[in-house]
Amino acid sequence: MEDSINFQRLKSLIKDLRAPDGCPWDREQTSISLLPQFLEEVYEFADAVHENDKDKIKEELGDLFLHLVFQIVIAEEQGEFSEYSVFEEIISKIIRRHPHVFGDLKGADIATINKNWDDIKSREKGKESRRFFDSIPKSLPALLKSYEITKRVAKVGFDWSSVANIFEKLGEELDEVEEALIEKDSRHIEEEIGDVLFMIVNLCRFLNINPEQALNNSNSKFMKRFLYIEDKLLEKGKSLDASSLKEMDFYWEESKKP
Repeated sequence: MEDSINFQRLKSLIKDLRAPDGCPWDREQTSISLLPQFLEEVYEFADAVHENDKDKIKEELGDLFLHLVFQIVIAEEQGEFSEYSVFEEIISKIIRRHPHVFGDLKGADIATINKNWDDIKSREKGKESRRFFDSIPKSLPALLKSYEITKRVAKVGFDWSSVANIFEKLGEELDEVEEALIEKDSRHIEEEIGDVLFMIVNLCRFLNINPEQALNNSNSKFMKRFLYIEDKLLEKGKSLDASSLKEMDFYWEESKKP
């Protein structure tokens, strides 16, 4: 009961902000204009989870709820849907897609559950005339989209037979980058580098490695080592701009030591 009251209170606050005597900024927002802030909040929530900061997780969840309810208020204003239809649809979907919990598929293993999940999704989408990649969100970041594409095609057997084959193809793509560099054709260079990145994602997926997580780990490692360089230079009273590459390389190698 308290949860329902809090939801309605938050919804009422957003309506007040959208009222004629409310906040000018909130009044002019649309479903589309809110997307950049919503995506930023999602990434901030992800940061909080990775940091295992419980207070920050709670705060970021609140920010996400704000955006979700904001979207519902806008939809209601336009006579499209309410929170009740949103909840009904997601509850129905959860029950429908978990027959191993709520239906007659008791005791199924993970492989069966995953296959059944895909089959149910396919049947749900069957009423619409959809192509193979239509269910991949167009707004996914390129790395995640490549990962999803390769996972989808692998499920229907369009996959590499071995890591060796992937490395061979990756080598071919790198050779093509070199050729494009010789041509000094920027569009061709971009195309070939894209092919290299796509093959790297294929390699990750083949090895059951999430490329987004792998790249995030490398980003964190690089930043940690570079901040070590900055700290060491500051100890000597020097800035990064005033330091030579030789000095930075020295501390970079030092940062790798256990």
